[in-house]
Amino acid sequence: MEPGLREVAFRIVARLQKAGHEAFWVGGCVRDMLLGKEPQDYDVATSARPEEVERLFPRTVAVGKSFGVVRVIEGRWTIEVATFRAEAGYADGRHPSDVRFADARADAWRRDFTINGLFYDPVRGELHDWVGGRADLEGRLIRTIGPPEQRFAEDHLRMLRAVRFAAELDFAIEARTLAAIRQHARLLERISAERVRDELLKLFAPPHAARGLRLLRESGLLEVVLPEVAAFEMCEQSPDYHPEGTVSEHVVRMLEQMPPDADRLLPWAVLLHDVGKPVTASREAETGRIRFFDHEKVGEEMTRRILERLRFPRKDIETLAFVVRHHMQFKDVPQMRKSTLRRMLLRPTFPLELELHRLDCLGSHGRLEIYDLLVKERAALESRPELVPPLLTGRDLLALGMRPGPALGRLLAEVREKQLAEELTTREQALAWVRNRMAPAGAESGPATAGTPAHGDTSVTTPGPGKTPAGGSKGAADP
Repeated sequence: MEPGLREVAFRIVARLQKAGHEAFWVGGCVRDMLLGKEPQDYDVATSARPEEVERLFPRTVAVGKSFGVVRVIEGRWTIEVATFRAEAGYADGRHPSDVRFADARADAWRRDFTINGLFYDPVRGELHDWVGGRADLEGRLIRTIGPPEQRFAEDHLRMLRAVRFAAELDFAIEARTLAAIRQHARLLERISAERVRDELLKLFAPPHAARGLRLLRESGLLEVVLPEVAAFEMCEQSPDYHPEGTVSEHVVRMLEQMPPDADRLLPWAVLLHDVGKPVTASREAETGRIRFFDHEKVGEEMTRRILERLRFPRKDIETLAFVVRHHMQFKDVPQMRKSTLRRMLLRPTFPLELELHRLDCLGSHGRLEIYDLLVKERAALESRPELVPPLLTGRDLLALGMRPGPALGRLLAEVREKQLAEELTTREQALAWVRNRMAPAGAESGPATAGTPAHGDTSVTTPGPGKTPAGGSKGAADP
């Protein structure tokens, strides 16, 4: 039977010690173990130099020999083994310019937070705490090792990591550490977008996403990393639709309701769905009602800019921009024709859109009638698998004599419209209908009226993210 991760990590420490070296489990695995959690990975710190580690283990990868870091591979597991070291000279706010091998105590003191500076010897069952980490675990505190100003000057990203750890563990940030974050928050602007993005992805994961957002705001970091979301705090909403108050409170309530197995993009859909509200807000002079005309259209463009700034993958950007643009369509569901509704249900983004709509309701008025209707309609559509694949393709129309071009695409869309409305139910019916449409205009140029969707509907024509329908929800002004 293949050994598990913990057993492999134990064997590596035992082998290092048998060869005459000091070796410990360090960092997050010790923290999690003391909190009663199963560690997801193990790091080992040792007095052995990188070349000695390589001699002891048959499969290794040197990922940072100048920093004393070697990855040891045992079966399907990889354990990072690092030589005790001390560091100095962080001119760029990230990388040390002076690295020297040291002893275990010095290695502990170079680390970021006390709860991550604990060393554990699994062979002897001994815990080594040179930085006060055990007390801070018991006190549920995030505190830097040594002066916070010095730790944050060494690596500016540690400020964001402090907030992330506090959110994940439901800890408080120690007062001096929090004050230093507020004072030096702008240093985060010097950190690469990719590193910031990776921390934010962890910060906004359920179930701690709402607390993460609150801590970002309280620490002063939100204005630095997501100023567009920071603007939610002062953006009021009309109480008839949003009794919860500001957009900020609305988003926090949505994040609180996220399921633990949420789609990885759902937190970002929640964060950004109303990002256009602060810049589109207006108040009616007669009624005092607050309106947000076209906030979903403005929000789509803002979403693209924010995610591009954070170096999100292009596919994720297109998906989230599409979801933001179309979240207001859900209010129109009760009035939608069957074909329009079914096109909506068949969008590849629909599961994400539907969950966003559910949270949107729970974070405001609490009414789920439209959500319940959509769940029912989706179940009904799933029982009709023959409606999912289109009856005809472009090749079918080309075979009938149509030329490639916009007219062909419009006619395909009209056939699809009639299929979803169940006016055409078989391929033979669809071909006959197309031949009839083509007859007046001739096969060379395509039908004279082809491509105009039945009843003039253009509200949900986009098959997926990356393209915007010709119509869409016009002038939506979510109150």
